[in-house]
Amino acid sequence: MTTGQFKIESYTADSFIMIEGKKSSNCFYIIRSGKVKTSKENPVIYEEPYNILGPGDFFGVVSCMSGHSREETAVAIESTSLICVEKELFGLLIQKNPAVAMKIIRFFSRKLRQFDHAIISLTLNTAGEENPAHLFNVGEFYLKNKSINHAIYAFQKYLQFCPNGLYKEKAFERLKSLNSPFTAPEMPYRKGMNRKYPDNIMLFSEAEPGDELFIIQGGRVKITKIMEDEVLLAVLKTGDIFGEMALLDNKPRSASAISYGEVTVLAVNKSNFEGIVQAQPQLATRLIQLLSERIWTAYRQLENLMIRSKLGRIYDTLLIQIEKQKISIEPKKPHNFEFGSKELINMVGIPAQEGEKLIVQLLEDRNIELIEGKIICTDIAELEKTVIFNRKQRAMERQREVNKGTTSKVIR
Repeated sequence: MTTGQFKIESYTADSFIMIEGKKSSNCFYIIRSGKVKTSKENPVIYEEPYNILGPGDFFGVVSCMSGHSREETAVAIESTSLICVEKELFGLLIQKNPAVAMKIIRFFSRKLRQFDHAIISLTLNTAGEENPAHLFNVGEFYLKNKSINHAIYAFQKYLQFCPNGLYKEKAFERLKSLNSPFTAPEMPYRKGMNRKYPDNIMLFSEAEPGDELFIIQGGRVKITKIMEDEVLLAVLKTGDIFGEMALLDNKPRSASAISYGEVTVLAVNKSNFEGIVQAQPQLATRLIQLLSERIWTAYRQLENLMIRSKLGRIYDTLLIQIEKQKISIEPKKPHNFEFGSKELINMVGIPAQEGEKLIVQLLEDRNIELIEGKIICTDIAELEKTVIFNRKQRAMERQREVNKGTTSKVIR
């Protein structure tokens, strides 16, 4: 059955709608009536083991819009009617109902922020700061590291958003010593929708309240975050979108954006965002594709960080590189990773000495070789099988732990 150009699908209770890991995923679903349970074999930290969805809710968007395998299993709890939206018809859906696009974008923004927090918490043992008061610490960091323009920007923003803050007098003193105004002067490159920034200019700072997202028209932008040092999170290029999380969920920026060479951007604020989405559905489509890819990447990072076996994490990291490139996995198909053992150890985040021993174990696998310093897999289908086997083992271990915990409660 179809409604307009969208297909309607009906499922009886206990029917499988979508299966985790299935590779063909060119559509997603919006629930018209009924209830659907979604679940993952190995849910990550801070994530519920399953979700119950009802009318108006959606699922399958990440895999559909990113082009990756299905990220979850969906089962109808009762008789259920679904709108099936094929990827190529997403722009039409936005034109007919822009509120759906806004709902998806806001949900993805919150989910991505949640995943980013979890990754930072697991890798750096800190949840980071998202309070405008943290702007003073940002300024102090850059002042200490002689990045004077960034320090000035952070101190000025601190006084703007924390006029009665604990470090108000110190911020005044810092700016006075740097011969800088207490209020940031209006720069021509910070006005209008179309903006051109010179090299090494802070477009926004972490912890700064934000009301704009940016689309890069030309050039590159660094995304950074201060931990014990300044951590480079990404280098974005033409066509990339950033800053959307602060715009959509009204929270301070989680990272800083700094021009990397001269860069031209389109700035979209809250007041014109929904209008632009409706007038230019390709913008919403591009943004949801970007968010889907970033959510997929963040989820796979979290999955990897939660693998207890470090050798298992190495295998999984290799598969992630193949999945990122959307390479079709076929028996006997070889792949040259174009990086060596040291780079792989760094990707996984294992100390060098321990990592070298694990690489020796990895090379005992007859499908893994090291040729001219590069890691080669002679059969990526076998690599995938190894990772899937490890996932099944983790799921079984997790279930045993859940059962053990339940038994303990009953005994007590």
